[in-house]
Amino acid sequence: LPVRNGFYTTNAHARNAYTPQEIVGGISQDEILLPELLKKKDYISKIVGKWHLGHRTQYLPLKHGFDEWFGAPNCHFGPYNDSFRPNIPVYNNSEMKGRYYEDFEINVKTGESNLTQIYLEEGLKFISQRATAQRPFFLYWAPDATHAPVYASKHFLGKSQRGRYGDAVMELDYSVGQILAQLVSLGIHNNTLVFFTSDNGASVMSGPHQGGSNGPFLCGKETTFEGGMREPAIAWWPGRIPAGTVSHQLGSVMDFFSTSLSVAGVLPPDDRVIDGLDLSSALFNSSLQDRPIFYYRGNQMMAVRIGQYKAHYWTWSNSWEEFNMVTHNLQLLLLSPDKNIACGACGGWKVTGARSRASLTRNVMAVIDKPEGKSFTR
Repeated sequence: LPVRNGFYTTNAHARNAYTPQEIVGGISQDEILLPELLKKKDYISKIVGKWHLGHRTQYLPLKHGFDEWFGAPNCHFGPYNDSFRPNIPVYNNSEMKGRYYEDFEINVKTGESNLTQIYLEEGLKFISQRATAQRPFFLYWAPDATHAPVYASKHFLGKSQRGRYGDAVMELDYSVGQILAQLVSLGIHNNTLVFFTSDNGASVMSGPHQGGSNGPFLCGKETTFEGGMREPAIAWWPGRIPAGTVSHQLGSVMDFFSTSLSVAGVLPPDDRVIDGLDLSSALFNSSLQDRPIFYYRGNQMMAVRIGQYKAHYWTWSNSWEEFNMVTHNLQLLLLSPDKNIACGACGGWKVTGARSRASLTRNVMAVIDKPEGKSFTR
């Protein structure tokens, strides 16, 4: 969940709170979120859609820097029909306006729901209001229509060649287009950075109607293989980012925290570790930064990537018993910008001795230019 657990605070997944409905905790009060820092430059911030960092009052967006919110604290799981697990509430700021499947209908059988259109209207209204008031703004637009159970509005159902999932993507594409058109019509497009991405790869285990495809990339959501972690990233800023530019910069959604602060002219907090990098140079000057990316599942680091090399310490198919073995195989992949291929020269590196994630990572970094090396000993 790199968006919710990194985008807001630029601190790594392992240090943040993913909160299913049954969990009573939430994001730490010690975290400083992006909208809180943007207030230093008079920004007004709104989140539209899914929050997912705690559903109790003290964890909700308005308690953590956002000025406005329309959406839900959790995903649209359900429907539920008993008091032990009620349907997910939908809020307008601090006021609960109803619940999914009750007041905000989602037809699981047909896949019809107008939620994306409601979220679109909320986003467009916010942009228009802020432009009229001539106030800088930050809009986090987070619809969840492509999350199972997948839904789309009546106008889009059955219109794609990819079933219900394709219909939902088509509606999201339309909605993003409406947001961009609104910025242009208001004359603020040359002063607005838009960044589009996803929080994980397609959910291939959800089947053909509830999940997408990751093309040539291995596996999908809930894994740290490329299919689970490599997402589209599109930056749009007419006059600043030339159309059609392609960058091979290795990045994380955590970087958008630091990059946004840089663009807004706000210094990051200096009392904590900042995991995200400022990628302004990659966006505006096409320069590249050499950096590692660490892949976590829960509190456990599962993989590390440096340039085109990616080392997996634990994969979706490993058992905990295999993971905790003193001797095991380290899987090293050579990645291309277009696909994921195994590096034959590096395959099956043997790792011996008491295993340490830090020592393994240092070893991988040390020999990354010498794939003929075959053995590591702590």
